[in-house]
Amino acid sequence: MPSHPDTVASGIVRDVIEFGRLPWIRPLVQAHANNFASVASLFAGNPADPVAWRTTIARVQAAALRRPVPMAALIAAQQSRRGAPAEATRAAALLENPQTVAILTGQQAGLFGGPFYTLLKAITTVLLARQVTADHGVPTVPVFWVDAEDHDWDEVRTAHVLDRDFALASVALDPLPGAGSRPVGGLCLDELVGQSITALEQLLSPTEFTPGLLAGLRRRYQPGETMSGAFAGWMEDLLGRHGLVVFESSDPAAKPFVAGLFDAELSDPGRTSRLARRAGHVMAELGHTPQIEPADESVCLFYVNADSRRPVRYRDGQYSIGDEVRTVDDLRREVAEHPDRFSPNVLLRPLVQDQLFPTVAYVAGPSELAYHAQLGTSYRALGVEPPLLCSRASATLLDSAALRFLGRQELPLEALEPQDESALNQILERQLPPSLDEFFQQMTGLMSEQAIGLKQTVSSIDPTLVGAIDTTVDKVRDTLKSLQGKIIQASKKKDDTLRRQFVRTRALAFPGGHPQERLLNVAFFMNRYGPALIDHLLDALPALPQKHYVLAP
Repeated sequence: MPSHPDTVASGIVRDVIEFGRLPWIRPLVQAHANNFASVASLFAGNPADPVAWRTTIARVQAAALRRPVPMAALIAAQQSRRGAPAEATRAAALLENPQTVAILTGQQAGLFGGPFYTLLKAITTVLLARQVTADHGVPTVPVFWVDAEDHDWDEVRTAHVLDRDFALASVALDPLPGAGSRPVGGLCLDELVGQSITALEQLLSPTEFTPGLLAGLRRRYQPGETMSGAFAGWMEDLLGRHGLVVFESSDPAAKPFVAGLFDAELSDPGRTSRLARRAGHVMAELGHTPQIEPADESVCLFYVNADSRRPVRYRDGQYSIGDEVRTVDDLRREVAEHPDRFSPNVLLRPLVQDQLFPTVAYVAGPSELAYHAQLGTSYRALGVEPPLLCSRASATLLDSAALRFLGRQELPLEALEPQDESALNQILERQLPPSLDEFFQQMTGLMSEQAIGLKQTVSSIDPTLVGAIDTTVDKVRDTLKSLQGKIIQASKKKDDTLRRQFVRTRALAFPGGHPQERLLNVAFFMNRYGPALIDHLLDALPALPQKHYVLAP
């Protein structure tokens, strides 16, 4: 499958960076992208190999014929409630065709769309679905799985942005009733959500896109709407016109179709965890750190009721949910009668997704890629067809001022990640008169040369004083270094403009020391660039990204 050419294009691509240059890109992601053979045993196939795609498509289509799931109807009901765009509803209807396959990705229901990488995952999914349709002639639907059953409130309640002074700031929802214990799909927004949108408005720099952005957020994030419903609707607003199908995973109508997976997990307690643990050992032998090391008897299920989502535990031949003890047969019977009361944990969730959808590829973030590397044997054990794994696009969006600064100073992007002033010091040192640096080098060299002769003379008088000479030379050398540092500090104060440019560019590329895509909220970028940003990203990014892209929309 061809990918986007790795060259600087005439569009918004300004630089293409090898993963190896970026310290935050984990080795497994690099190996998957550039040395797949070294990790081939961990995955279902190489997404760069057309044969792997043909094989995966064939076996997923065959499995879908054996286990038809009416996902088109289930999704249509969700889309109708949210008022999804026509392009998204037409794409969902394709799932009625048993030959249709899906490209999946997913994410928690983060406030206002969550971090920018959420959008990058969705963009990559749309691009990959288009590519599979073109290359293999099969109808292919891009699907975004909203993890509506997650109950980690702190993961979804906050949106980070840069304020009007380019300082890192955040907007956070106050805890909703049940927050932290109930799935986010069951948390209803209250009247305070409007205050959060107003707080966002006060932080963002006003642009021509601000009124439309705020109106869109207020339309979706309304009192009475669930956290996952607001997120799903916002994602449809952003990408529904490009055929993205959004699915809220907490839908009880879908649970009967995965009850068999839940029952299998209960009938052989800890099997999924044991298999994942063993796969983790294989990963370690290949030189990669396992994403998770579950206990052998860990059960990959939660029990959900009106009040909470609690882990199911197994011990001494019985299950427990909180303080309640249940027999194996009793809990299996409840799964058969009320599968909506159960939800998968992080290890079982991928299999649930791929039981419901004819998934030929999953677009993963770095952690998800590592999770999936531990699940191959679980797929085989539970009779679910494993998808190919594709990494999401990785990108940094910079404006013209930041690009000019980097270009003028010949500074690589990754040099801005440390939250110290080492990179700024290097820039300032280059701007100091060359004669100044030469002076300190000459002084240090001359002092070392003179010390040798002095030690020879002194050793004949009193050998015990030789060490004192070395100590004195070290002190002088430290004094010279301190003096050089003071000169650099004086240069910093003198060139405040350069310092401001450095701080601003670093804040945009690495807010708080984090890669931009992992922290800054989707709403921040939509405010800066407007709806056209989606089209720019679809035009510029590859379907199978293997590098990091620096973009200037």
